[in-house]
Amino acid sequence: MAYQAEYIWIDGTSPTPLLRSKTKIIADGKVPPIWGFDGSSTNQADGEHSDCMLKPVFTCPDPIRGGHNILVLCDVHNAVDDKPHPTNTRAPLEKVARKYAKHEMIYGIEQEYTMLKPDGTPLGFPDGGGFPAPQGPYYCGVGTGRVIGREVIEEHTQACIDAGLMIEGTNAEVMPGQWEFQIGAADAITVSDQLTVARWLLHRIAEDYDIVISFAAKPQKGDWNGAGAHTNFSTKAMRESYSAIEAACKAIGKRIDVHIKGYGHDIESRLTGAHETAPYNKFSYGVSNRGASIRIPWQVSRDGKGYAEDRRPNANCDPYVVTRLILESVCGGG
Repeated sequence: MAYQAEYIWIDGTSPTPLLRSKTKIIADGKVPPIWGFDGSSTNQADGEHSDCMLKPVFTCPDPIRGGHNILVLCDVHNAVDDKPHPTNTRAPLEKVARKYAKHEMIYGIEQEYTMLKPDGTPLGFPDGGGFPAPQGPYYCGVGTGRVIGREVIEEHTQACIDAGLMIEGTNAEVMPGQWEFQIGAADAITVSDQLTVARWLLHRIAEDYDIVISFAAKPQKGDWNGAGAHTNFSTKAMRESYSAIEAACKAIGKRIDVHIKGYGHDIESRLTGAHETAPYNKFSYGVSNRGASIRIPWQVSRDGKGYAEDRRPNANCDPYVVTRLILESVCGGG
């Protein structure tokens, strides 16, 4: 019996790329082949040379269609010379991951996002203008008026589990209509691939509820939290020595501008020094400090080994870029 394969890829939209997908019907017993698409419609080619290639790199069960259907995450390549497309950030990460494989770096990414009404207003904000009660009761809250959109969360979480993704947990965030899920811990390629598929599933499920998923860094201006993708990281040395954790933080601190440039669009509006952030143009690290650039969890300090959390990446960051930058800084000596 034929099955459906949903080909997923990252497009060339600027400043923040979008996810795209289309369906291929594949005969029973056949593996997903290389496919193509019109790059002139995704900001990845011009009309005279519009063909781009989709190369499958990760597959998993399709939890929405069920059955034998699958999701197929793809790399984008040029059709003319088969080289990775300039918008393909996975290919550069592969090279760096191979170079520093001996360090056994693993990551866990905490993906925050905001649910919006079709008019762009955050879910939980009054219709026709105005604001809900100030932040305070929403984070990890329960009950009507404090938690909004739980039906989407429950369905998305189960979909990730059914797809075999490494989802570690979920929670309501500080602003109404804002949530988080975590993917990991895994190597750079695995965590980035699975986060990308989990993002696609979130968008797809939210369609059925007429809800827009926003990964914007600061979806609501004013005294409201922004949305990040806090990235936990750990080398083999960090899992054995606290001095290696401090050395990693210091190495990252030597490349402030490079990291900030690669951590997502509109990062300046989120990293202000308020709302549990450090200023985007300054670097700091500290134990149990959510106002630092990098937080070292209290239990890590107690145990003298473990991991650290870079709190600066935006919710709209490219995970392939973020994990690559951390690898280069920590394992390449800055």
